[in-house]
Amino acid sequence: MHIQDLHGPSVVASAEVHGRLSPVGSVGTVAAAGAAVGTARSAPLRVDAQRNLEHVLRAAREVFGELGYGAPMEDVARRARVGVGTVYRRFPSKDVLVRRIAEEETARLTDQARSALGQEDEPWSALSRFLRTSVASGAGRLLPPQVLRVGAEQEEQAPVTGSGPADGDTRVPHQRQGVEASGLREAGRRPASEEGLDDDPGAAELLEVVGRLVDRARESGELRGDVTVADVLLVIATAAPALPDPAHQAAASARLLDILLEGLRSRPL
Repeated sequence: MHIQDLHGPSVVASAEVHGRLSPVGSVGTVAAAGAAVGTARSAPLRVDAQRNLEHVLRAAREVFGELGYGAPMEDVARRARVGVGTVYRRFPSKDVLVRRIAEEETARLTDQARSALGQEDEPWSALSRFLRTSVASGAGRLLPPQVLRVGAEQEEQAPVTGSGPADGDTRVPHQRQGVEASGLREAGRRPASEEGLDDDPGAAELLEVVGRLVDRARESGELRGDVTVADVLLVIATAAPALPDPAHQAAASARLLDILLEGLRSRPL
């Protein structure tokens, strides 16, 4: 049997370029060519999958930022313009998606706090810079619920001189209410008040860095003595309203933050 019968004239021609026919070389050439074609065909699928993941994450940030972590997965899929099955293929449960978004936003806030500490010598300027940067980025709308809750619980345990709500839950912004029931408890997790932050080192790191900003500003006498880390996180969460018009939202956030910052500053007796 001739090699032409097995592999066709194109293989023979390829082999003849090298001076003689080589059955083994011809078969290897065909196999390599087939692998290259398979790789080329599979690459677009990987690109599409990555693009879908980016769409889903962007949509999740928008939807959770507007509606809170209690928003259904169907809303995320609709905003991403993909089927809900696509969302669940990437994130097997809503808890997994919530954790992904919360961890990313926690890391972003921590970086912003570290940047403020490193770039501002004045304690009040550093705290103010962190608050303005965080509110402008909209990260406050995606603060993990357990961070706000644990921060408030720490506040309850520490003696303070000012007056204010004693119950940590009453200090959590309205859009965060119900998150535990519809989001984190959905997967059977314990409440954050029972877990603390043992399983979330990123959130613990955020509280530690923000705590340094608060301590410095308080020790300088520019921050009220009764202001805690929980209060600062609450400012970030409440000073970033979700409004349909971006310009209106930016103006409203800036104005609200100015008012809140004035409330945080100490006043001479």
